[in-house]
Amino acid sequence: MTAPDATIRTRAKPGRTLPRPAPIPVYHSADYGCAAEDFDTTRKAGWIREADRQAPIPGIEWRAPAPATAAQLARVHLPRYVEAVRTGVPADLACSQGFAWDPGLWRSACAMAGGFLAAMDAALQDGAAGTLSSGQHHARADQGMGFCTFNGLVLAAHRALEQGARSVLIVDLDAHCAGGTHSMIRDDERIGQLDVALNCFDVYTPGSGESLDVVRRARDYLPVITRRLAELDARGARFDACVYYAGMDPHEHSVLGGLRGIDAGVLRAREQLLFGWCRERALPVAFGIGGGYTSPRFTQAQLVALHRLTLEACVQSRRGAPHGAGVLAGAGREREARSASAGAAHPGSVPR
Repeated sequence: MTAPDATIRTRAKPGRTLPRPAPIPVYHSADYGCAAEDFDTTRKAGWIREADRQAPIPGIEWRAPAPATAAQLARVHLPRYVEAVRTGVPADLACSQGFAWDPGLWRSACAMAGGFLAAMDAALQDGAAGTLSSGQHHARADQGMGFCTFNGLVLAAHRALEQGARSVLIVDLDAHCAGGTHSMIRDDERIGQLDVALNCFDVYTPGSGESLDVVRRARDYLPVITRRLAELDARGARFDACVYYAGMDPHEHSVLGGLRGIDAGVLRAREQLLFGWCRERALPVAFGIGGGYTSPRFTQAQLVALHRLTLEACVQSRRGAPHGAGVLAGAGREREARSASAGAAHPGSVPR
């Protein structure tokens, strides 16, 4: 990919130029990888960041987030669980996500959760932002699970609500079901979830305002995602912000969750689809990188290349899209106008 010009020229009016879109903020710090546990979830953020130093993606602005505090985490997690992760006691609770405890685990989990908070703040201001955070969507309010310590997706959704959003959509395209997220939002009508998985790990029964599909055939993957997004439109679902979990473990060579026939081309199309859908609706989107695992047949470099697809698609989607301060306010005004003309239901809840 070549660096964009300082201006983007329009064909319709050759003499006119448009300003280059603002760069996409993406959050990362060295603390993302400071846990002693040596595993893809605790290491790949650093791999992706280093790859961008070697081959930068034009249009990305790297930022370091403030770590989430214990008080912030306790807004969605039980204080007893937060304290266990901080201290390592009791060990079974501190290690409930499957990792050995060390002081770096607390720092890493707080940094990644803070990345989601920062990404949502930036997305509400500028339209789109991301974090190299993974290991999130299986975490429950009272414990971790499946390599996930804290649930930054739910934290980000609540941050959007605190900032004035009236409804938030979580889109989870990791290979595994987002049962942890479901358990934390099922009683909150302001937050909906669209979950398309390939593996029944952490499966759940979706409530009203949620959808869950477990796809078994690669040829059905993109059509199911497309259909679910179209159903939201058909139902008149309106959201003020989106949290996107862009797992790359659906790839056919991912050791956990992959499905034969889903390759880089399919995942590139998926990213373009999701970010394009958000752009067309002026919907602020904050993304995290989700799952993706190496194996003897799937190298670190291959995994990094897949996660870079998310960053590239986000940058590409913002070219020519509305950007700048006040995206949330603008989207809210547009939604109010549609509600008034269509006699829509109260906008403070997700259509059930």
